[in-house]
Amino acid sequence: METNLPVDYLPILIQFFVAAGFVVTTMVLTHLVGPKRDSKNKLESFECGIESVGNARNPFSIKYFLTAILFVLFDVEVIFMYPWAVNFRELGIFGFVEMLIFMTFLLVGFFYVIKRKALDWE
Repeated sequence: METNLPVDYLPILIQFFVAAGFVVTTMVLTHLVGPKRDSKNKLESFECGIESVGNARNPFSIKYFLTAILFVLFDVEVIFMYPWAVNFRELGIFGFVEMLIFMTFLLVGFFYVIKRKALDWE
């Protein structure tokens, strides 16, 4: 039986400190060496090529957030299919049945979203 000694973790600690040192050194050097040209236009907020107009706290449709959450939800569920596809032959019929159950839940959720018209935009 092998025992893990603290010295076994030394390469990981060295790599961590080298990476952290690189990040700190890079940030300090760019701050010291980089140009500093602050102007009104440069300090103004800018998003996607559209100039800011009005108050940023104005409410907007919840459909944006709902679409983003649904995309993440279904995207993460699809990621679970990759390991299954790679190990399809080793999993056999049991793995196939499990994936059918998973796909059924996925499709039920998708049809529920369509039925609730969550993806319909006016």
